[in-house]
Amino acid sequence: MGHKVVVFDISVIRALWETRVKKHKAWHKKEVERLEKSALEKIKEEWNFVAECRRKGIPQAVYCKNGFIDTSVRLLDKIERNTLTRQSSLPKDRGKRSSAFVFELSGEHWTELPDSLKEQTHLREWYISNTLIQIIPTYIQLFQAMRILDLPKNQISHLPAEIGCLKNLKELNVGFNYLKSIPPELGDCENLERLDCSGNLELMELPFELSNLKQVTFVDISANKFSSVPICVLRMSNLQWLDISSNNLTDLPQDIDRLEELQSFLLYKNKLTYLPYSMLNLKKLTLLVVSGDHLVELPTALCDSSTPLKFVSLMDNPIDNAQCEDGNEIMESERDRQHFDKEVMKAYIEDLKERESVPSYTTKVSFSLQL
Repeated sequence: MGHKVVVFDISVIRALWETRVKKHKAWHKKEVERLEKSALEKIKEEWNFVAECRRKGIPQAVYCKNGFIDTSVRLLDKIERNTLTRQSSLPKDRGKRSSAFVFELSGEHWTELPDSLKEQTHLREWYISNTLIQIIPTYIQLFQAMRILDLPKNQISHLPAEIGCLKNLKELNVGFNYLKSIPPELGDCENLERLDCSGNLELMELPFELSNLKQVTFVDISANKFSSVPICVLRMSNLQWLDISSNNLTDLPQDIDRLEELQSFLLYKNKLTYLPYSMLNLKKLTLLVVSGDHLVELPTALCDSSTPLKFVSLMDNPIDNAQCEDGNEIMESERDRQHFDKEVMKAYIEDLKERESVPSYTTKVSFSLQL
């Protein structure tokens, strides 16, 4: 029995494949047209754009308006150009602290921290200021190497309890925000050395748990609503600088001399009528600043020129904040005024450090000028 040989016409096979290719091309063309008209392509474009913005740390509020995402390339280019411009205009001294372990953020266009930040847990220092950020996220507990949290002049109204997980934290500055309380968990940051809660205006107390902070040498709780020196502060045995000015103090505790290491004590712009004699036991105290308008009793030894103590009694002469002609708009906010006062006092104290003695009294005159 012989072999059967099947013979095909090559032209037939060729025509068959050409027909199939034409049908596939036609189907592909229709599919492309369908996708162009479909919302899927638009969603994919928006997703890729959002991912690119997040990678570059651009806040959502910049590219998302009323729920709609502007995916124009020109918008992304504009944002990048503005970012480069802001970076080039930063003060030269800020560049000195730039490193792979430092995070810096500034500007009122920031309303939240970039999503990419949570992946940079190697960071040791945060410098965030003059933003509209209101919340510090709970994932901050992941930053176990954190040494410095410098967060002044934002809109922060709450600190998460997770901040207590930062065992290596040495400096915390939350001055001139909108805090009304400090989490007790902060007392777990036993290596903390500097605490600045000034200028929050509504802060009335510090949690007792902060008594655990035995390494703290600097505390600034000025420009708030403290009616007494917090108990936890009296237990900070290494405290050297205490600023509790611009509060509601009417007296000092008799055991104020527990602060044996205290060197600088700022009490001005309170309602103190007397200073306790226990102040004489603060042997290392070299600077004491009070408001003398209400003082009727104080240890005379505090004013003795033979001691190393520089005693400054400010005679305040406040003038009401200037107002516009219509009387409705105040020219400067309380927060701005308090910040200005602090800057003035900072410069004044720096000058005092260079003097051998101080005047018997200092008259501080505030004035406003309307054009």
